[in-house]
Amino acid sequence: MVVKTRFAPSPTGYLHVGGARTALFSWLYARHCGGKFVLRIEDTDRERSTQPAIDAILESMQWLKLTWDEGPYYQTKRFDRYQEVIDQLLAEGKAYKCYCTKERLEKMRADQMARGEKPRYDGHCRDSQAEHSPDEPYVVRFKNPSEGVVAFDDLVKGHIEFANSELDDFIIQRSDGTPTYNFCVVVDDADMGITHVIRGDDHVNNTPKQINLYHALGVPVPVFCHVAMILGDDGTKLSKRHGAVSVMQYREDGYLPEALVNYLVRLGWAHGDQEIFSVPEMIEYFSLDAISKSASSFNTKKLDWLNAHYMKTLPVEEVAAELTWHLKRIGIDPAAGPDPKLVVKCYAERTHTLKEMAQKAACYYQDITAYDPAGVKKWIKEGSVDILQAALEVLTAAPAWEAQPLDEALSELSKRLEVGMGKVGQPLRIALTGSAMSPGIGDTLVLCGRERSLARIAAAIAHFKA
Repeated sequence: MVVKTRFAPSPTGYLHVGGARTALFSWLYARHCGGKFVLRIEDTDRERSTQPAIDAILESMQWLKLTWDEGPYYQTKRFDRYQEVIDQLLAEGKAYKCYCTKERLEKMRADQMARGEKPRYDGHCRDSQAEHSPDEPYVVRFKNPSEGVVAFDDLVKGHIEFANSELDDFIIQRSDGTPTYNFCVVVDDADMGITHVIRGDDHVNNTPKQINLYHALGVPVPVFCHVAMILGDDGTKLSKRHGAVSVMQYREDGYLPEALVNYLVRLGWAHGDQEIFSVPEMIEYFSLDAISKSASSFNTKKLDWLNAHYMKTLPVEEVAAELTWHLKRIGIDPAAGPDPKLVVKCYAERTHTLKEMAQKAACYYQDITAYDPAGVKKWIKEGSVDILQAALEVLTAAPAWEAQPLDEALSELSKRLEVGMGKVGQPLRIALTGSAMSPGIGDTLVLCGRERSLARIAAAIAHFKA
């Protein structure tokens, strides 16, 4: 048997971290088993589904590098297939048309609740022989078994049973002719040969309805794996008030996809005490029986730690590609300054996110408009302008614009002037970047480039003289 998993988001909003983890687990299991991973967009909710949400889901999956083997399939393009199956169930007596009005259903539920009963359809139209006009509105309901139990062995939660008497004849086609979620998902999984359904545990109550539909259609029932929810830092359900919950928001905040994927895989899954995993290691070690039964708590500090690790250890070209995205995002042309790879080499140890790195590196790509007052107060003293003038002369004569010889030339200058290197380097940093905080002075000069560096030092001399 070829293992086939799927990720089937509803495009009523952006892809959040809970959905991303579900996608990751499904993708990893398919890759671990040498199987296939399917992407399906469940867009039957036409009022709430939007194209921007679909685009954001696809963009998020691509950014996380969760490539799919089939799809994306769209449920709205499969309506003819759903109608075919509904007609089949009606013809076989496994579904029926329900003409109950909204008023009747509301009264029925109110009466049930008044008696302390669980609200559920009472089967009024199930075996009705009443005649109805062709234009009378109706829904189609699945004829759920009235006796026995639905049982399945969940790979995370273990053995689960539901009494059929607790399930009602749920709607599979609305009065406007559109099919419903619980129906479409079964037809899709059957047609697409899905063998393992990995999803959030908020779907557990849908599972018995779907299993009865699989049986009614005479198709294999997939293996189910319901994953516990993700909680916020404070132990409550993860929500917008916890900050970034959209995958692309994490990109905008400066996280690397490798860091987020590594973090998500450890939310509810473990392989010993190992914390850092390459993608090949995740694929090799991943198993469904190692998924935790308990909810996982989102820890932003741990994500920050992982992001710092990957900024320092990933190939510089990969980090630079993501940095380029951030530079463009804040209106900077990467061609107007140093190669982003050089920025990564100089700043990976000095920043925690790529957003922070882009902001700190902005001074190398565009004009500085002010000098940090605190830095000026601390480092621009009597004699600083003379030191800057001497440094300008030394740097103008420098034969090679490389970090080490520039550092050596300025070290020699500090000895000649009989001042500490800080009194040379810090005023230069302020002149070059507007701030007293930057990488080594040689690296800072290289990042600025010869022409820009010399011009900025001259401008600083004129400014501080005034």
